[in-house]
Amino acid sequence: MSVDRLLAGARSGLLRLKPHDAAEAVRAGGFLVDTRPEYQRRADGDIPGAIVVERNHLEWRLDPRSGSRVPEAAHERVHWIVICDEGYSSSLAAASLRAIGLVNATDVVGGFQEWRAAGLPVTPGGVRPRLAPYDLR
Repeated sequence: MSVDRLLAGARSGLLRLKPHDAAEAVRAGGFLVDTRPEYQRRADGDIPGAIVVERNHLEWRLDPRSGSRVPEAAHERVHWIVICDEGYSSSLAAASLRAIGLVNATDVVGGFQEWRAAGLPVTPGGVRPRLAPYDLR
């Protein structure tokens, strides 16, 4: 299977959100999860209020059954909205979250680049974002 087919399959199970719709979903109680690596956040900026969980920790931080979960991971119905840089890896990540039972996981069409282009809030790189804890014990 090619990566394009993998991506199409992942997206077929998601109700993807455009940036303004994602911002509205956050206002309605959803959680925006920024999976971009630190170097991209430092270079391009952060989204105020987003929970930063780099991709390699995502499932462990958002699964309510995990001992390493973030406090917001209260149950399987939490509305997780994953955002990456351009909206590719976030689709795969959201599909992975759905595969572990997080039924309302989705992502942002166009990722951070479209978020910023839409004029939505961004803080300059270097401002300390809200990071997910690495050790909750």
